[in-house]
Amino acid sequence: MDLTDFIEGNIQALVDDWTEYAVAISQEESQLSEGQLRNSAADILAAIAADMREPQNQAQQQSKSRGEKYVPQSKFSHVARLYAEDRLSHAFGINDVVAEFRALRATVLRRWQTTSPGGATAFQQMIRFNEAIDQVLAESVWHYAQRTERIRDLFAGVLAHDLRSPLGAILNSAEVLLRDEGLAPASIRALAFIQRGTMRMRQMIEDLLIFTRARLGDTLPVGFSPQDMERICRDAVDEVCASYPDALIELRLEGDLRGRWDGGRFGQLLVNLLVNAVRYGSGQIVVEARAHDGQVTVVVANEGNPIPERALPTLFDPLTRATTPDRSGMAAGMGLGLYICRCIASAHQGTISVESSERGTRFTVQIPASPSLSI
Repeated sequence: MDLTDFIEGNIQALVDDWTEYAVAISQEESQLSEGQLRNSAADILAAIAADMREPQNQAQQQSKSRGEKYVPQSKFSHVARLYAEDRLSHAFGINDVVAEFRALRATVLRRWQTTSPGGATAFQQMIRFNEAIDQVLAESVWHYAQRTERIRDLFAGVLAHDLRSPLGAILNSAEVLLRDEGLAPASIRALAFIQRGTMRMRQMIEDLLIFTRARLGDTLPVGFSPQDMERICRDAVDEVCASYPDALIELRLEGDLRGRWDGGRFGQLLVNLLVNAVRYGSGQIVVEARAHDGQVTVVVANEGNPIPERALPTLFDPLTRATTPDRSGMAAGMGLGLYICRCIASAHQGTISVESSERGTRFTVQIPASPSLSI
């Protein structure tokens, strides 16, 4: 009897053995019934047996062994998705998922060992079985991880959204109290601290909302209207200088800098870049804005230690960190800052790039003067 016939002919006994183990490791609070556990095992074994009956040449075998054979609408993918969603919804951890597949593999091979023929044929069948169960495991783990990440992103998005209302109430209350001319100087200073802290928290929440929307597949909302890049740059410089009075920022403008953009979003991009330059650079900061051939290029340059070369490829990725030898590095306090900058540039059909050396660091943003309305 070959292994495929053995699986199909003994599926009830195999499911019994596996279910006993699955019940033992299931969470106390799980509502996953023994019947559901049995159905999962039966579906997986049926899919494996069907796969093993399909002819497979050496090239296909090698591709599968490397994890290269993935068909989103395959039987394996369907079974793996349902299995992963069941386990996740019933509080099974990823280690439990792997343990269940390990137990299923051992159950089948242990029972088959007592009846299997010897020789090369049996060895090849065992290879096919291991390849198949590894493929279902890999796809189950992938679906589990994707589902887990989406749940986390949804939670973060809902939390950030719900925090805006109480934070707005705190900020409005602080602004009302600051209008009271009878306040003592100490109270005014305390309210000013509350106001600045709340505004900083509000910006962090907005960044988190952008991050979660992008992770969930939504595009960054932008509203294009006639804008003047000179005014956007001057407003951004003024905002940063108000928070960092010692900052030395030079503004250089060239060409016709009028266009259609989301002024608020692009101003946010510039403020992020300028704040990073102030915090992690040294000396003078230069902001250049120039128009050419229907494009506008904005550069924010600063002196200081270079960003480590190893950090450059992932610098615009969310939640990355980079360090320089003598301090927390260029990206250490950024969190989502540069990721948000990339989202804003992309929403304007543009690009953002960075160059860093001993001479300094330059962030370059290029956008069309009038992005298409399809964005």
